[in-house]
Amino acid sequence: MKKIDNFPFVGHKVFVRVDFNVPLDENFTITDDTRIRAAMPTLKKVIADGGSLIIGSHLGRPKGINPKYSLRHILQRVSELLGTKIDFVEDCLGKKASEKAASLQPGQALLLENLRFHASEEGKPRELVDNISEEEKIIAKQIEKNNQRNMARQLASYATVYVNDAFGTAHRSHASTAIMADYFNSEHKLFGYLMQKEISSVEKILKDTVRPFTAIMGGSKVSSKIDIIENLLNKVDNLILTGGMTYTFAKVMGGKIGDSICENDKLELASDLIQKAKDAKVRLVLAVDARIADSFSNEAHTQIVAVDKIPDGWMGLDIGNETEKIFTKIIENSKTILWNGPTGVFEFDNFCKGSRAVGDAIVRATQKGAFSLVGGGDSVSCVNKLKIADKVSYVSTGGGALLEFIEGKQLPGIKAIRGY
Repeated sequence: MKKIDNFPFVGHKVFVRVDFNVPLDENFTITDDTRIRAAMPTLKKVIADGGSLIIGSHLGRPKGINPKYSLRHILQRVSELLGTKIDFVEDCLGKKASEKAASLQPGQALLLENLRFHASEEGKPRELVDNISEEEKIIAKQIEKNNQRNMARQLASYATVYVNDAFGTAHRSHASTAIMADYFNSEHKLFGYLMQKEISSVEKILKDTVRPFTAIMGGSKVSSKIDIIENLLNKVDNLILTGGMTYTFAKVMGGKIGDSICENDKLELASDLIQKAKDAKVRLVLAVDARIADSFSNEAHTQIVAVDKIPDGWMGLDIGNETEKIFTKIIENSKTILWNGPTGVFEFDNFCKGSRAVGDAIVRATQKGAFSLVGGGDSVSCVNKLKIADKVSYVSTGGGALLEFIEGKQLPGIKAIRGY
């Protein structure tokens, strides 16, 4: 498998699958162009080499054609960042798209309309009525699979080279993220620069670990992080569990948690994880105190109490000062760090202190030579709010894809290129 650095794109039509699923305001103005900027090195490489560039992406979750999710809204910004005029076609499939792709000259670029305007991109079966037989359901699903493969085949026909640079969708077996690759030989299907960075960053913490290795896992629910936590128990030295799941653990250990969020049906699961950490000889680190509030509001009254002594009518919204000290010391002495999830409701300034302490500790550890990977939904928003994204080793653009990769799952978008 060739790397993008070594591939001469001159004379090739190049289909690059990117993740331009960016947030838009009510006026369809981009509010955060991070994902577009992240794809620029790959797109610029194709243009600079003299290749003809065909860009494919999704935006949002449209159900059929919906102007609200048109990629036309982002065309100007993509053109500005790429530094060249980009042509646009109102559909990613059909005669017009095929003709525009065929007419592209070296150094020219084309943006296709939202791939998800076609249900075949995701391979979703059509709505089935309740009273059809199992045999009819199987036939209907097979038809959708065929439709998905037909879409992948048509998209592939536009190009001689396929580049996947959309890590955020690598965990999806969609027409443009996985199946398309089947129509290119091994020499002509590549990862883009962003995908290369994402893969190497995750593999660096999971396979080329420098110890001590500390994972900081936040989030409101133990159940949503169970797979990743169990996989990490075989790899980390320290596992810091924080965020809303703190109070499920506090309760299972006999604590009083007031009105704090708690998965009462997952208490046994939390107890099992505590035992598994002991069995794996992993240091499981939980909060000892909490910054609590009398309402879910930035303007709420606050106090700091022991995490297992939260009074009724109060809820934990962040870690307390003593917990900050414990977390900080562990992080600063680590050589490999994974951060997935803030310590509290960081969106409220009055409950961002714990996340800031963790972020600052990661920055200091990174400055001392540690490798730090931050990723997964709220974590990225948090580091952006803290303005430390450029002070850690790598900030992943993937949410679900990153988590599934760390869980040890095989991602279709990666397997399609390298075979495993």
